Amino acid sequence: MTAKPNLEPALSHQASQQNTIKKRIASIDILRGLVMLLMLVDHVRERFFYHHNVTDPITIDETSTSLFFTRITAHFCAPVFVFLTGLSAWLYAHPANKQPRSAQSFLLKRGLFIIFIEVSLVNFSWFGNYNALYLQVMWAIGLSMVTLALLTKLPHWLIGLLGFTIVFGHNTLEFINFQPSETGYTLWTILHDRGFIFTSDTFNVKASYPVLPWIGTILLGYFIAPTFSVSTKTKQRIQTLLLSGFACIVLLILLRGFNIYGESMPWITGENWIASFKSFINFTKYPPSLDFLLFTLGVALIVLAILDNINNKFTKVIEHFGTAPLFFYILHLYVLLGSYRGLVGLFGNTKGDYWGVDHVWQVWCIALALAILLYWPTKAFGHYKKQSSAAWIKYF
Repeated sequence: MTAKPNLEPALSHQASQQNTIKKRIASIDILRGLVMLLMLVDHVRERFFYHHNVTDPITIDETSTSLFFTRITAHFCAPVFVFLTGLSAWLYAHPANKQPRSAQSFLLKRGLFIIFIEVSLVNFSWFGNYNALYLQVMWAIGLSMVTLALLTKLPHWLIGLLGFTIVFGHNTLEFINFQPSETGYTLWTILHDRGFIFTSDTFNVKASYPVLPWIGTILLGYFIAPTFSVSTKTKQRIQTLLLSGFACIVLLILLRGFNIYGESMPWITGENWIASFKSFINFTKYPPSLDFLLFTLGVALIVLAILDNINNKFTKVIEHFGTAPLFFYILHLYVLLGSYRGLVGLFGNTKGDYWGVDHVWQVWCIALALAILLYWPTKAFGHYKKQSSAAWIKYF
């Protein structure tokens, strides 16, 4: 009688591999979900606390500590999302247990789709009209995806080198300036200098998110993505993420601590340690300075490593916001627009030209309430996205 083969080790290995794949994807979605919720807080602030607006970098003497750190938390949103977009693009091109495929077409189409969403649905949601066009974070993400699509055929090491060169080198370009009447102004404003690229009596277009540093960020996300391949062991991946994250923080402390390079506005010692710390982390976001990216991406890499081994009910809730980010992004903007207009209609402008709340903690409470409210439709859309075979759904 022929002995039956022992399949338990193979099945155990396969199950372990599937769990690893699932855990890796979950950690990315959880981190993306976290930054989406921080983004929600910031957009609530912009709707209901705009009478205490903040500058870039933040004017510390005119900004309360609670408002300062509320704004700082929002700094993680754009860099983490762009970085994870590059990481996810590599994972799309290298699906687990399947043959590699080109991500070029998907990146190009989705990038153009996101740009269309920015100039249509997103821009209208901010003002409820179309008197001006502000090219913001979705524009930057879309252009970064288009650029990555054009570069995916390059050797992987060269993509990483380009990413590092842009992120570490773009601060050296601050001396380059163009006047609106000069050739090159529009291109340079889109790439590096924030400003209006079209003005008229009836319509203006402003490039609010200079895209060059974001292109570097998406390239770095694509470069580090093989850390999440099936062939990479969990321990090795965590070590790589932690070492990369702490390297960013150590480099930041050196560059920022001695005001060497990476931020145009030097930090100063304040009257107490809180004031000094606020000055130290008060970075430029438009465009994101090297120090800004070292801070946000350094923390993000460490958090991503920590999330690799966390799987509980709370993270599962957060994960849903990360599996349908574009849907949640558009939905929350229109909920905020409708809520704000409804409150103005009921109570009028209570804070000068705006309706608003009195305290920062109220901003966080409103954001929490909206997160709970929007959790269910976002979760439902995420499930529909996974089950649907429709081609258009993958763009969300």
